[in-house]
This record gives sequence, C-alpha cells and structure tokens, in this order.
Amino acid sequence: MARKRARRVQSPVRIVNLNREQNLITKGRLADTFWPRFRGLIGRDGLQDGEGLLIVPCNSIHTHFMRFAIDVLYVGADGEVVGIDHSMRPWRFGRIHRGARFVLELPAGTAKATDTQVGDRLEVTGCSLTRS
Repeated sequence: MARKRARRVQSPVRIVNLNREQNLITKGRLADTFWPRFRGLIGRDGLQDGEGLLIVPCNSIHTHFMRFAIDVLYVGADGEVVGIDHSMRPWRFGRIHRGARFVLELPAGTAKATDTQVGDRLEVTGCSLTRS
C-alpha cells in the first residue's frame, strides 16, 4: 500500500526591514525545497504589493523564463542585506553573493520605495530558515 505524504502547511511569510520600519513582504511564499526553488516565479504574470518569494538556501538567482522584472535582496544568515539588484529584467543572471544565505524576490521598485539598502537588517516571520 502506498503511503500518503503529509502536506506541509505554511503561514504567509512576512518580512520587515527593521532599520526603515517598512514591510517588504506581507503575503510571501517560502521556497525551501527543490521544486519550489526550481520553479520560483516562472509562470506568474507579476507580483502584487506585499507579495514576494523567499528562497532558502540561495546566494544567486536568474530570471530566465520570467515575464516581469523583480527587485532581488540577497540576505545573510544574520538577516543583513548584503546585496540588491534593482528591477532585474527577465533573462538575466544575478551576481553571486557569497555572504548570502537567502534571497528575496520582490515586485520591481519595492527596494527603492522602502529605501532598503545594503546593511539593513530584516526580520522574517511565518517560517523557519533552518533546515530540519
């Protein structure tokens, strides 16, 4: 008899820039296993304000097969922003940030609108960033 896999239930991911006291993501998704990380935002038509994707572990991304530009925040294990790509268009490669532990994919313009900068500290709630 085949076993049924337990489906993992996740709370919406929420990410706040503590330095600027700004919400970056209020309705985010977590991509921490192979298939969600592989698919990312491919097939989507865009991200609404407050939406975003948290990719763990990750220190570089690409926007191949995507239909829209995104802001990309590269974040260290301590929650510090170590790099930013503003309005990365489809079919591009992001730089590799060796100090990054995870990446946030946000609607284009979010980083500038919230004045997020390298060195800012982020707080992540709604998920665990450690592997079990």
